Amino acid sequence: MTNRVGEVSKNAYGSIMKITKYNNNTDIEVAFDNGFITHSYYDDFIKGSISNPLDKTCYGKGIFGIGIYDSKNKAYPIWRNIFERCYDEKTLKKYPTYIECSVCEEWHNFQNFAKWYNENYYNIEGQVMNIDKDILFKGNKIYSPEKCVFVPKEINVLFTKSNKRRGNCPIGVYLARDGGRYIAQCYDKKTIYLGIHSTPEEAFEVYKEYKEDVIKKIADKYYGLIPEKLYKAMYNYIVEITD
Repeated sequence: MTNRVGEVSKNAYGSIMKITKYNNNTDIEVAFDNGFITHSYYDDFIKGSISNPLDKTCYGKGIFGIGIYDSKNKAYPIWRNIFERCYDEKTLKKYPTYIECSVCEEWHNFQNFAKWYNENYYNIEGQVMNIDKDILFKGNKIYSPEKCVFVPKEINVLFTKSNKRRGNCPIGVYLARDGGRYIAQCYDKKTIYLGIHSTPEEAFEVYKEYKEDVIKKIADKYYGLIPEKLYKAMYNYIVEITD
């Protein structure tokens, strides 16, 4: 029998692997240079088709990791989606608000994210749940266990900004057709007209008061259903002219 121990190859992601035990063509032990050891077929070794959970298979950043959670876990598509938002070039062109966003090192390992997901996910009847990174910490650009929280979609859309529509005006403010005055309006299930004002600052103050009141009312609606830290963050949320 041919002794193939010591043969070296690379898998599809470029990871170096070496045969450390060879029983026959259908039973070999392979050690990767990052420490992962597995059993496989010799043909797969030659083809480079042996998978390594420590390879950076998720947008060149994330690894699947070694642990109890598999790709059928409900956390998996959410994990991949946050990497897509942060690191996929096509997505960043379509949604430029995610430029400069990143995923913390801990969550580069799916096993760690899945554990956090199972400890923090909750359901609210009739609501789609979203992962959010910047309600608890306004302006945050890092997906991490300390700064992320699951929120019902009704809450998440409260903090969506329409930068293209408002142009150079403050949030909640639009230039009137006459070009000399400013409209304040807020979307609350439908567009709420808040009047025409002489200056963008005046229009913004009207919008700010209304929007902060809406956020508090929605927080009260979900009191007891959402995490306390989310409820407090909503009550303390300040709409700023630089938003």
